[in-house]
Amino acid sequence: MAASRTQSPFLFLLLTSSLLAATTPLAVVRPTVSDRDGGGAVPSSFAHYPGETMFFSFQVDGFTASSGGRVNLGYKMEVFDPHGVPIMPPVSAEIEETLAPEDKNWKPTVRQEIVIPPLADSGTYKIAISVNDVVGKATAAQEVPFEVHGRRVDPSDTLVIRNIRFYRNEDDREALSKAAYRRGDAVWARFDIIGYKFGDGNSIDVGYDVAVLAPSGKVLYSQPQAGADHSQSFYPKRYVPAVFSLATKPDTRPGEYTVSITAHDGLGAQTFEAHQSFTIE
Repeated sequence: MAASRTQSPFLFLLLTSSLLAATTPLAVVRPTVSDRDGGGAVPSSFAHYPGETMFFSFQVDGFTASSGGRVNLGYKMEVFDPHGVPIMPPVSAEIEETLAPEDKNWKPTVRQEIVIPPLADSGTYKIAISVNDVVGKATAAQEVPFEVHGRRVDPSDTLVIRNIRFYRNEDDREALSKAAYRRGDAVWARFDIIGYKFGDGNSIDVGYDVAVLAPSGKVLYSQPQAGADHSQSFYPKRYVPAVFSLATKPDTRPGEYTVSITAHDGLGAQTFEAHQSFTIE
């Protein structure tokens, strides 16, 4: 903070008076959402993505300083998904400064990183800010919306497996339009589990078994407990993405084979079974 300089008592009185009296109402000003640290504001239509770190800042104007130039502000910031569920713990802090007369144009700046949950849904999210001016006995609030483009997984009240998709390779982004493989190929499949119950701390207990059936219906391969997710998080995990692979043999008989997936919800005592076919040509 700038140090006081020698000046006439009359001038000091005028400057101190300008610090004491807020000329505008208490307000959150210049809220800025950026996709990089220190970057400029992105337009309101800008699409953010799950797992992304956003950089947010705002300033406070219209606050009142005490007779000694003391500023005492408190703020709280919360971030909510489109359903009103907080995606991170609330952030709150106090701002205390003692201003010199030459600091009459100073405004406090708050900066905060916001991490969008990795499995966030699409929609309009919002940052809710509230500010309290202890000296001026005033409050102000503002909401700042931002858009997130996530992956669509339809919700369910009960355990279900959705979106079984087949891929040629492990890292492929686009699923096969026709799940057809040559003999000796590796079969990659991904799917989503949703509709499980949550425990304390948004804990989940989800697992799945996998089996492969021949065209005759005979079980050729089975793997109990092929995957599991026993975790907890501040923001409830919207769905569990899962993946498995199967190595076919060069002498595999051509035909239509079936993948059988059985999902288990340990906390909700639920089970769900799904089937999806692929062909060996």
